Amino acid sequence: MNAPVTYTFMGPAALMKFAYQGIDLTPLGNELIAGVEHLPPLAAADALMDLSTILQLNGNRDIALSVQSEALRSKQHYHLSAPHQPARIRLLAIMTPGDLMSNTPLDFLLEDSDISLDYLYLAPHLPFPETIPPHDVLFVAIAEADENRMFLEELGKALPDWPLPVLNRADRILNLARDRAHALLADIPGVAMPATVRQTRAELSALVNNQATLSKILPDADYPIVVRPVGSHAGRGLERIDDPAALQIYLSAMSDEMFYLSPFIDYRNTDGLFRKFRVALIEGRPYAVHLGVSAHWMIHYMNAGMNESAEKRAEEEKFMAEFDAEFARKHASALQAIYERTGLDYLILDCAETPAGELLLFELDTSAVVHAMDPIDLYPYKQPQMRKVFTAFRNLLLHAMQKQQAA
Repeated sequence: MNAPVTYTFMGPAALMKFAYQGIDLTPLGNELIAGVEHLPPLAAADALMDLSTILQLNGNRDIALSVQSEALRSKQHYHLSAPHQPARIRLLAIMTPGDLMSNTPLDFLLEDSDISLDYLYLAPHLPFPETIPPHDVLFVAIAEADENRMFLEELGKALPDWPLPVLNRADRILNLARDRAHALLADIPGVAMPATVRQTRAELSALVNNQATLSKILPDADYPIVVRPVGSHAGRGLERIDDPAALQIYLSAMSDEMFYLSPFIDYRNTDGLFRKFRVALIEGRPYAVHLGVSAHWMIHYMNAGMNESAEKRAEEEKFMAEFDAEFARKHASALQAIYERTGLDYLILDCAETPAGELLLFELDTSAVVHAMDPIDLYPYKQPQMRKVFTAFRNLLLHAMQKQQAA
């Protein structure tokens, strides 16, 4: 009698690493499609979940989410063994269905570690499981988003009585919405954070038609402004708008119904270039993740031309080498206040510096990818820096366990 066919769940980090290296994942996706019907139900769910990730990485988001939904009908729990056995820490992540930006990408932080990771997918339409995977620390990995708001509120009420350590409390994640974050953090000394308001399509159309004035929506603001759809990430729909005519063109090209509006802040350095930093706050301590340098104000690390510029990479290397003594020390009080007000154990800041030297906050979230995937030949300085971040995350889990044991 043949042994049952099985499949081992790979997880997003492993698959994304392949894609980052230029490996075509389509053949693997085709293998999964062809083989999934021959697998037992639970193994088939593992294969479908990986197939969903491959489809997302290949740009097929809607199909990917449909495949993910099919996987979750069979099971809600997915396991990644610790790279180094035996596992010293068992981490349980509370996840929600969605794309790769819907949850904290924890598996990237566990590279070459002794930490096992269990994903438990929960949502209002998914039944709460009778059995919870064994764990030492629970981490709320669900990212801030309108569609997650009610569920995060429910989790915020339910988890205070959890018998084991809970990191990134659900009710605190709610404060990362762009408008809420501004209200929470903008008055911190040394912080510059543009006021952000929500506007419907109809309200923005009123600006175009001169039925409303910008100063009534954003006090003391004038063009240019920055507009983006609520719920968008990675620059989708993010535009600088210089006048009502440009706003009209923008709206005609967008199908969204709700938008964020904020003033544009020119944060160019004296050399005419923009610099955006990604910083991880882990237990309140800041760690450099990357520095993007670009001639365009909307910087994403992938489009900043870092691969093509040795000069930019040298600047990033210097930024990382001097981070503790320079950036972290300069903004120490502001970063400490951000940590205290958000109350989040793990938080990612996308930020810059104003010409006056203030910490300019663009976005705070828990779903940004922090990784060590960059090619070592081009970025030899990144591996040691990412190891610092990964070690800090492991220490966060250990400290939570130790506090629990001491209580």
